[in-house]
Amino acid sequence: MSNMHQAESGKEKQTQLILNESLWKIMYQLSWPAIIAMVLYGLNAVIAAVFVGRYVGETALAGVSVAYPLTQISLGLGSLIGVGAGSVLSIAIGRKDKYTQERLMGNVNFLSIVITLVYMILGLLFSTPLVRIMGGEGEALILGDSYFRITVIGSFFWIYGLAANMIVRAEGKMKSAAVVMGIGLAFDILSNYVLVAMLGLGVEGAAWATNIGMFVYTLLGWIYFSKGYASFKSRAFAVYRDGATLKSMVGLGLSSFIMNFMNFVQAVIVFNTLSRYGATADIAFYGVVYRVFTFLLTPIFGLMRALQPVIGINFGAEKYERVIKAYKIFTIVSMLLTLPFWMASMISPVSILGLMLPEQIFTATEILYFRVNMAVLPLLSLIFMAMTLFPSINKGKPAAVIGIARQLVFYVPVMLLLPRMIGVAGVYWGSLAIDAVIVIWTVILVGKEFSLLRGKPESAMLNL
Repeated sequence: MSNMHQAESGKEKQTQLILNESLWKIMYQLSWPAIIAMVLYGLNAVIAAVFVGRYVGETALAGVSVAYPLTQISLGLGSLIGVGAGSVLSIAIGRKDKYTQERLMGNVNFLSIVITLVYMILGLLFSTPLVRIMGGEGEALILGDSYFRITVIGSFFWIYGLAANMIVRAEGKMKSAAVVMGIGLAFDILSNYVLVAMLGLGVEGAAWATNIGMFVYTLLGWIYFSKGYASFKSRAFAVYRDGATLKSMVGLGLSSFIMNFMNFVQAVIVFNTLSRYGATADIAFYGVVYRVFTFLLTPIFGLMRALQPVIGINFGAEKYERVIKAYKIFTIVSMLLTLPFWMASMISPVSILGLMLPEQIFTATEILYFRVNMAVLPLLSLIFMAMTLFPSINKGKPAAVIGIARQLVFYVPVMLLLPRMIGVAGVYWGSLAIDAVIVIWTVILVGKEFSLLRGKPESAMLNL
């Protein structure tokens, strides 16, 4: 019994820390393992491109590049479940709602199974048209289709593996999440080396290697939740269908899925624009730029995940000033953390791009495009922290609106018009202008939300 009491005490200690400790201290303790976890996770996307670019060739890299945004749909679905369940969990922890905590994983399992089945059926039925929509033609279409179909076959592990890791982060247990990410990445690299470099299985080998990495994430998630390592009572293999919890999970996680799905919409427009106004080399180049840009955002993604339990638990406990202060601290720190990576990419783009295209000599125009694409990156912290803030305070709608508006209201018209006038350059200059507008809009929305939070009465004391 004493061991059980010690375990419960350790679990309660994490909540007490988030509710009462200095936010700067909390930020430090939660952020560095969260950033490491996201950097490790981000490397999964880069690893496949590195092995395909080095051991297969440029055409294969173009095929993987056009298929890569399609694979992000499964990650978006995992994010929908993970962010939604994480937001429900952290608010439940703040409110001491044990019933919701105990039944959470059963609802996660139900949603994961249903979503995976729908995604697999649609993905396998429409694989070739989807890769063609992405701008895949000729051999790039064949290779991209093969890569995507294999990832669809393993999609349950992509969806559940990411969702489970996000739930661990929602508890505030960033070190555990980082360890899982590190082990999964190690299996991904090893599998890529064996299947692509040693056995010469090409694009198919790279896809199966990533599936193996995702299976490891899922396996470790099952072990974590079934063996009592979670800070809440969890039933790892139960299946529940609680209407209210499922509705909350989907509502709060929808903004994260929309952000991922709209990135897919963006990629469809961009790759089709590049295939219309550019060549295969332009598609391969943008594929690399897109991956580097996404990878450089991983410190921000790490801080997003660290911020989520801080805001959710404090909001659940009605500590609204701490919610506001936490957003500001995490946003400033994420900007500062992004600066060294951003400066390195702006000063020496060739050394970064050369990792994936080692044989290519980059033109001055390509270097300019790369720098334009990276220009606004540090300011994106404002947007991504807001995308965490809103679901964590039980408001999924503003984050969803930002995600939809960025693509449909701004991106589609700009990408249809600007490249027609100035060619491939329009893709890069248009993206820069859109992100600048969204940053300003986000600042206004967050400011209004802070005014509403300051008008709410705070909890005088916590029943801890």
